[in-house]
Amino acid sequence: MNLSKIQIVLADQKEILDGLLASETCHRAEEGLVNLDSKLAQVVTGVRRSGKSTLCLNVLRDSGKRFGYVNFDDERLANLTGADLDDVLTAAYKVYGQFTHLFLDEPQNIPEWSLFVNRLLRGGMHVLVTGSNSNLLAGELGTHMTGRYTEIKLLPFSFREYCALKKVDSTSMTLKVRALRSAAFDDYLRDGAFPEVAQGESPRSYVRTLIENIRTKDIERRYKIRYRSALKKLMDYVLNIVPTTPDFDELARLCGFSSRHTSENYVEYMERSFLVNRVSKYSSKPRIRMVGEKLYAVDVSFMSERDNALQGENLGWRMETIVALELLRRTRPLFKDVYYYVDCGHECDFVVCDRRKVESLIQVTYDMSNPKTRKREIGGAVAAARVTGLKEATIITYSELDDIVDPSGVTVHLVPVADWLVS
Repeated sequence: MNLSKIQIVLADQKEILDGLLASETCHRAEEGLVNLDSKLAQVVTGVRRSGKSTLCLNVLRDSGKRFGYVNFDDERLANLTGADLDDVLTAAYKVYGQFTHLFLDEPQNIPEWSLFVNRLLRGGMHVLVTGSNSNLLAGELGTHMTGRYTEIKLLPFSFREYCALKKVDSTSMTLKVRALRSAAFDDYLRDGAFPEVAQGESPRSYVRTLIENIRTKDIERRYKIRYRSALKKLMDYVLNIVPTTPDFDELARLCGFSSRHTSENYVEYMERSFLVNRVSKYSSKPRIRMVGEKLYAVDVSFMSERDNALQGENLGWRMETIVALELLRRTRPLFKDVYYYVDCGHECDFVVCDRRKVESLIQVTYDMSNPKTRKREIGGAVAAARVTGLKEATIITYSELDDIVDPSGVTVHLVPVADWLVS
């Protein structure tokens, strides 16, 4: 592709960019993790349409830094090679003039792009990169840029960010505000947290197109998938049963694979594309933590707002998924870990650890009015507390209830989900 054509594409992109920079956008908590003065590449990863580009643009705009921008997720740039990247840089200078920061949006499908970034860093350029596939780090960057990047992981909107967008107070605890916040949570639980859905796009049509793009662009094309219909079948099945601990032999049988190895690979591709997140089983033994990992969808809309979605309104599973994602948001920047506990018929949804130290236990249930449900949820929380040595646990519910003190001395706090999400 010649220089003049690349310059035309970047000029078109700048026109769109200027409109975005002039518009009001929702700020994200992860913006504070981006260091524009760092000599390391700032790499923002996450599922498609989670707001990675907007996050970077917010940071750059508010900083007043001069920057250039290239969006490689543009069909006109799809056939670029590593040899074209110097022309891309030249075109960026022609369009933007002098700049100190270069923002590369979704470059992972361009051959040798990481070597290009490495060269820019050595020359003193500050570089921001976004990517919709974790292979961005496990492969290209991990090979060529070890120690030369900082990763910032982004999920769709947190409930606090959703409230900010909807102009719902996320701090006051008055009766009126809590009722309005609970109503906002009902929408959040039903429609999910993708920014454009929160701003009015139809969840069903939006998610259907998004899933298709992830499957074709981030999985089929990237991993050269031969069994495309089987991949679609597996993705539909997994997203219909999350949260779940997958049986890879069963997945292989259902999808017609000759071995479980293929089903394991396909689920890993889903994880690398940020469709699902894994939570390991809690144990002091590393080999136990490596088996029985639990999968969670990256957004509750993926559980129901797509073709062949059979899960329906399972509010308990949806609420558990929302809590799992919020825990990942809170713990990742602090380098803490999230596990689940199961043993002897008892289960606790989440165990939060700082290295080997257990910090908190969290159980999630939508409704505790059923005596069997109440007994099971309290029993799981208390069992996990006994094993980990904690004297308290939290059960997150939809509505407010009184705390419980177990005869063993474990205090179980019951917290409404909307309050916990903004705490």
